[in-house]
Amino acid sequence: QVHLVESGGGLVQPGGSLRLSCAVTGITFNMWAMGWYRQVPGKQRELVASITSDGRTNYADSVKGRFTISRDNSKNMAYLQMSSLKPEDTAVYYCNVNRLGGYVYWGQGTQVTVSS
Repeated sequence: QVHLVESGGGLVQPGGSLRLSCAVTGITFNMWAMGWYRQVPGKQRELVASITSDGRTNYADSVKGRFTISRDNSKNMAYLQMSSLKPEDTAVYYCNVNRLGGYVYWGQGTQVTVSS
């Protein structure tokens, strides 16, 4: 079975930083692309950042220069370093893994709240 578990969410003041982690089991992680998404109530889940199996990254315009996605294939872990956080970054953040053929798995999400 494939499991993804996010951690690292919480309450942070505007301008602060958080580091989200995603622990992945049940797959050969280095063969999968992965992504971080976020969702607020009443809105569609949106892509925040993605990283391919060979390390190429992509970011939503709203987080470029503030967020950094990374992965450690030796530990089956992925990370999202978030800096200069804004209230509009408040959301539930999800990690996923995906590969050609339509294979996609999701974590359960972690809440990030940016508020003073």
